[in-house]
Amino acid sequence: MKEKFNKFYKKTLEERRQILKELNMLNEKISLDEEIGDTMIENYVLNMEIPLGLAMNFSINGKEYIIPMAIEEPSVVAAASNGAKTLGNIETSMDRKYLIGQVVLENVEDPDAAIKILEENKNSLMDLAEEHSQSMIKRGGGPKEITFKKFDQGFVCIYISVDTCDSMGANTINTILEALAPLAEDLTNSSALLRILSNHAIESVVVAETKTPVQNLDKDIEKARQVARRIEAATKYANIDPYRAVTHNKGVMNGVDAVVLATGNDFRAVEAGVHAYTVRDGQYRSLTSWTFDEENDLLLGRIEIPMAVATLGGTISINPIAKWSLQVLSNPDAKELAKIIASVGLVQNFSALRALVTDGIQKGHMSLHAKTLAKQIGVKEEEMDEFMRSLLKADKVNLSLAKGILAKMREED
Repeated sequence: MKEKFNKFYKKTLEERRQILKELNMLNEKISLDEEIGDTMIENYVLNMEIPLGLAMNFSINGKEYIIPMAIEEPSVVAAASNGAKTLGNIETSMDRKYLIGQVVLENVEDPDAAIKILEENKNSLMDLAEEHSQSMIKRGGGPKEITFKKFDQGFVCIYISVDTCDSMGANTINTILEALAPLAEDLTNSSALLRILSNHAIESVVVAETKTPVQNLDKDIEKARQVARRIEAATKYANIDPYRAVTHNKGVMNGVDAVVLATGNDFRAVEAGVHAYTVRDGQYRSLTSWTFDEENDLLLGRIEIPMAVATLGGTISINPIAKWSLQVLSNPDAKELAKIIASVGLVQNFSALRALVTDGIQKGHMSLHAKTLAKQIGVKEEEMDEFMRSLLKADKVNLSLAKGILAKMREED
């Protein structure tokens, strides 16, 4: 199968689709049916379409993947494919995928006494939580832990960690919380202000790591070592300057969000959880670390990122494009999908850093921008090669210049 996708980016759209058809990966063009769209949101009128492409060359835990990515930004899919080819295999780990629900009690007169009585009744609270999550327990998940914490101004919070298996589990968690609230109110003589899951996914953290020979970075070994040193330095800087760290992590999220969106998951929840995780020590920092192991000539990359995603339930089960994307990924479970997404984030970050510390980010962007301009002004397929060569020789690429080049080409013909 790998040979079929060789130089996939050079093939026409029809050729790409034909390859997918030959591999039984795409029998017909898939789109979101209007009737389904109307059940997903209120006041539905149209579909907002975003391009979906396939990133190649990914090896994760020794398994090869083709990665569906839904994103409108040029160069992201290409950067992911190129970066994955350079880095090679990525090893990942994820201890557990728990979501956390909260019951927030207000007007608690004696928070310490309230927490003591909640602790004494922890087993009863857990039994009640299990009673309201039997279907999740039958699938191997369910409530795992209950903890309590007091806050200023008379607030006490009950936190319950739930293994939601391959689903997001929001409905199950909220059902559990609704059941716990009355008992908690009676025990503490207070009132429940909130009963809601948290998107602070600190119990769904993925680690992805790569060890790449620096010779993969450049044929000239000294240039390769210089690139590795500069990538390491760029990451160090992202950890001391939040202005840089935000953009650094935006590059990570280019890859993360694209896969999250393609698989029908909630990218807003993922974004919120990820950015909260970066400030856990009080300063906004890089999600990734890159180190040049000079003794062994290796570039060591690592990402640690919360990733609470699902492969079943909700709109994932009714969105045909999401279901197709999961099929392309060989129908992973939720943990495997989380590991895939984390790996894409690490690769995307590497590609951005390598571009930044070498030729700069604009070189890759300009090539894709030129293609966009070509489509915009109606460059024909037989004119494309000559047009692109002429346009990319210029210092600046813009619409006016593109029109001038095309007009001159056609005059000469």
